[in-house]
Amino acid sequence: MLTKLERYVDQLGELHTKLIVLTGSRGSGKTKLLQELGAKLGVQPLNVNLELGRRLSATQHAARGFSAGQLLRDIADKERKEDDLLLLDNLELLFERGLQINPLDLIKRLAHSKRVVAVWPGELRGNRLYYAEMTHSEYRDYDADGVVALAI
Repeated sequence: MLTKLERYVDQLGELHTKLIVLTGSRGSGKTKLLQELGAKLGVQPLNVNLELGRRLSATQHAARGFSAGQLLRDIADKERKEDDLLLLDNLELLFERGLQINPLDLIKRLAHSKRVVAVWPGELRGNRLYYAEMTHSEYRDYDADGVVALAI
């Protein structure tokens, strides 16, 4: 699977989209695969929950949703130069209802200027990316167009 992911990463520059999402059920090995890719390429994965959470905690509650996108871009720019590969893990904070943001759209915008591989904390079914179950308060359902989705 690592070889296949490396091949996809190498081809990202040739594609319109520069975003790969790793999907699979909990415990399927998405994070491990991202870490293996990072170790092989010398790139440290970014823990979004930790880094963004730290910055949002210093932001007024009412401004968090508005600030989340810019803060994540700032973190990504600090971590990686424009052409570098950005590895994102632990995205659950982006799905917090109080932020009122579209996590997939936010990650896609990061991928306009950087190659991005992100661990999607949910599943791919057909051409749809899901987060949580339909009965969960943070349930989300997105069209996977414009994304290279790799099921683990």
